Order: sequence, then C-alpha cells, then structure tokens
Amino acid sequence: MRITDKLAARQTFSFEIFPPKGELPLETAYDIASQMVRDRPDWISVTYSAGGTGNSAHTVPIAAQLERDLGVTALAHLTCLGSTRADVDAYVASLASAGVENVLALRGDRAPGREAKDFEHASDLIAYLRSSGADLCVGAACYPEGHVESPTEEESFRSLYLKQEAGADYLVSQLFFDNEDFYRFREKCLRHRVRLPIVAGIMPFTSVKQIQRMAFTCGASIPAKVVKRLVLAGDDPADQARAGVEYACEQLADLAANGVDGLHVYSMNKPSVAHAAREALVACGYLGA
Repeated sequence: MRITDKLAARQTFSFEIFPPKGELPLETAYDIASQMVRDRPDWISVTYSAGGTGNSAHTVPIAAQLERDLGVTALAHLTCLGSTRADVDAYVASLASAGVENVLALRGDRAPGREAKDFEHASDLIAYLRSSGADLCVGAACYPEGHVESPTEEESFRSLYLKQEAGADYLVSQLFFDNEDFYRFREKCLRHRVRLPIVAGIMPFTSVKQIQRMAFTCGASIPAKVVKRLVLAGDDPADQARAGVEYACEQLADLAANGVDGLHVYSMNKPSVAHAAREALVACGYLGA
C-alpha cells in the first residue's frame, strides 16, 4: 500500500531499521523487523548506504521480507550521491521485483571519494524518478531546524520547495528534540508554499556521547530540558537510555495531540524502543491497544 494513502486516511505511526553491516548476519535484521511488526506500524523504513557501499545491498531483501513475509509496508531508502542513472534504474527495478512501491529519495551524506555523478541534490533524484516512469510513491526528507549545509533558512526552504515541485509526495523530518521547533517549521512550510504531508521523526537519545554526535552531524539543537534529563540520569548508561526513551515518548504524545500527519520513530534497531513508543501512544489514547 502507498504511504500517501495511509497518510490520507489517518495519523500514521512508523519505525526505521537499518540493515546490518560487517559480519552481522542478515537474519538479525529479519528478526528485528519481525519483533517490530508486532507493534503494528503503518510502515517500516529501511535505510541505505550512499554510493552503493556499506549495507545498501541488504535494503531490498529486508524491504521485500517486510512486504512479502511480514505483511507490513516497507519504505526503502535510496541515496543518490555517487550514483549514476543506471545505478538508480537497477535499484528501482529490484524494488519492483520485490513488490516494494515506496521509496525515500535522499541525497546522502558527503564523504571523501563520494562525488556527485548524475545527481547533485535529492530534488534531482526525485525529478529523475518521475521522468523515468517508475511507479513509486516518493517521500523526501525535511529539516525542522534547517539543513546543516544550508547557509540560510531561505535556502533550506527553497531546497524543500524544489523537492515538492520535482514530485515528492510527502516529507519525513530529521530528528529534533524540541517540538516547538517542529511546530514553527510546519507553519513556515505553508508560508514557503510547501504543502506536503509532514511526518515527524523522533529519535530517543541513549547516551551523552550519542546526543553530542547527533547535534554535530545533524545540526539538531539540544534544549536545556534534555540536558537536565541527562544530568538527572547520572552516569549509568541504562539510566541515560531510559531517560532518553521516556523523553521521546513525551515528544510523541505531544506531537500526536497537536495533529501532526505522522509519527516516525528512529528506533535504532531496538524493538524495545519501538514498543515503548507504541505503549506511550496507546496510554494517551492516540493508538488502539
């Protein structure tokens, strides 16, 4: 089922998993997906490494297993930096063979040796997918606090508008820790003529090191209330992780109450995190038990 149809029908709830790297067996990802399906997400997104390296070879098999064996809609990521049109064509063909009709079109992170070939921006990829005749529901990323590489807010919204005009069907946000940032972003989208459904992406912090890394790589600001949670949690890693999941669940409940189009949990391959998110939304009445 297309994600746009789900978004049109209700406030959606979804998870993300990332395929295994190195020696981690593919069966581990299947097991994680099988556990997450028990919490009845509207879809599960499967990440993809840019440039055709890393774990990208596992994206389609995992997405296919979600659709075919577990009966849940899969959202396959596709990054284009370092890829050619032929690479994209081959990937799209593999998705079609696997029965996957939803894709999240991304540029991908810049890295040494990974230069643009046929695609400089995600909007270029989206436009190509539309012009190629691929029968796909296409999502795109958005950044409530602005893209980390955008010099100005106006430039960030211009890039977002180009994704819409290129043919994106909906948006999934980068993580954020202050819901007010998302609400302001949602209002600004309308002023900048961006009218696509916006799914709010939430990632629970699990440690001081993780939150510092996310702030540096994603440009997400760390509000004082998050710092206080970490201070109160102390030095124990389990207590830090517990505080992060609790805070994320509070974010999700508030977002649900404020009528966001969808809720997406970056669950870090942890079924327990996905389950806690669902339980929080059941407790406040936004999901059925």
